[in-house]
Amino acid sequence: MESRNGFRWRKLALKPIETRRSGKTEEENKNGQTTAEEEPLSPSSRLYHEPNFNVYVIAIMGCKTRIYPDVVIANLGHTLLKHPRFSSLQVVDEKNTGEMKWVRTEVDLQRHVIVPELDPNMDSPDKFVEDYIYNLSKTTIDKSQPLWDLHLLNLKTSESEAVGVFRIHHSLGDGTSLMSLLLACTRQMNDPLALPTIPIRKKQEKKNDHRGFWRIMFMFWSVLQVFRNTVVDVFMFFATALFLKDTENPLKGPPGSEFNPRRIVYRTVSLDDIKLVKNAMNTTINDVAFGIIQAGLSRYINRIYGGNKKDGAAIKMNNLPKNIRFRSTLLVNIRPSPGIQALADMMEKDAEAKWGNWIGYVLLPVNIAIRDDPLDYVRDAKAIIDRKKRSLEAISTFFIADLALKLFGIKVAGALSHKVVSRTTMCFSNLAGPVEEIGFYGHPMAFLAPSSYGQPYALMINFQSYINKMSIVLSVDEGTIPNPHQLCDDIVESLQLIKDAALTMGLA
Repeated sequence: MESRNGFRWRKLALKPIETRRSGKTEEENKNGQTTAEEEPLSPSSRLYHEPNFNVYVIAIMGCKTRIYPDVVIANLGHTLLKHPRFSSLQVVDEKNTGEMKWVRTEVDLQRHVIVPELDPNMDSPDKFVEDYIYNLSKTTIDKSQPLWDLHLLNLKTSESEAVGVFRIHHSLGDGTSLMSLLLACTRQMNDPLALPTIPIRKKQEKKNDHRGFWRIMFMFWSVLQVFRNTVVDVFMFFATALFLKDTENPLKGPPGSEFNPRRIVYRTVSLDDIKLVKNAMNTTINDVAFGIIQAGLSRYINRIYGGNKKDGAAIKMNNLPKNIRFRSTLLVNIRPSPGIQALADMMEKDAEAKWGNWIGYVLLPVNIAIRDDPLDYVRDAKAIIDRKKRSLEAISTFFIADLALKLFGIKVAGALSHKVVSRTTMCFSNLAGPVEEIGFYGHPMAFLAPSSYGQPYALMINFQSYINKMSIVLSVDEGTIPNPHQLCDDIVESLQLIKDAALTMGLA
């Protein structure tokens, strides 16, 4: 068992190793891996080495068959390791005032692919996997190797025959790009040569009935809206960085939450149920997902303020305090994510693909309230998201953080980012996944559940679609949220209530 080989307990921030290697030469090792010095780390990548931003991305992959480590290791060398970030060390450049850079190295896959010996007859395999990931979040990856690893757990759970757990340091890329890269390593089960198909949001055809003066006035009003919204959002960003905090609530973590281990729990629901609500209310899947979150969080917090009573009357009674300020941070990569095809070409044909963390911030208000009509949660969500679409908040906050970095250095930029994020309550994301069954190096996948740990808030919620399923994944600090399964159940129950309301009103 190699579970200790690549780990270090998460006591300190990830510190870069120093190197005295110099020169621009490239060498080929015996496995065909290229070793060479490369470009410096981007500012956003360096930010993830700060003590309070030492974030790791987790991707849990349920497989329908036993996972064969030899097959995985053989394929990793020809796919994932072709990406420079996954075969490079992050080192200190002694000649450039301690700046960090990528240095290609030979990768020993035996250190990165970890296969613990497990008892197939254990009493609660689902709890074991959950605890395994919880203990994993207490550790960091040894800085003398590329900052990723893969844990293969050949253990039958309620949803799969085996589980793979990818762990990748956030400095290697943003969450969307990393998930795209992992999917580029998969193929469709019904066509082993075909890459996964990811749904693309179709642009709505705009019916242009405006003529002359009214068309100009409409365009002027749209630009004015974007300008006004952006000014307001940037003001709120500065206010949050300086003094504006969310209301203290049962889901808001205390200072230092980023150093605590994370309990990651997930549920799988029907994507068709979400689409039913989407079509009935003429919204997007993202609107419905955010509405479900607002309903589930309101239900959970209301129960706590009501003394954790579980009877129906107590749940329906409004126990919430008035005027709760509750916000979610969205970290948006303003550089377009490379597509799966581009990443596959990069790994197979040594083609180039854009990569990197260009992170902007969006502060998303979350309405915590008890509604008589469950569909109001989706209506509120749509209004909030539509308002954010008419703003340049993400681009503006990226340039503000980048300016702070250039003027004051990484420490000040890191402190600014930490203050903004830690003064909100949670983080939310929704990723579209493959529409057909895929296989990870020939192992058919049952589900995909991404998450992370090391972030400075006590709650993160990810939605991930796959075929006709949607995984709802929670990453929580148990010191703040001691019953994450109840919170997960409340979110799932909220979807059912919203779906039933849509059917009852004859909208679907």
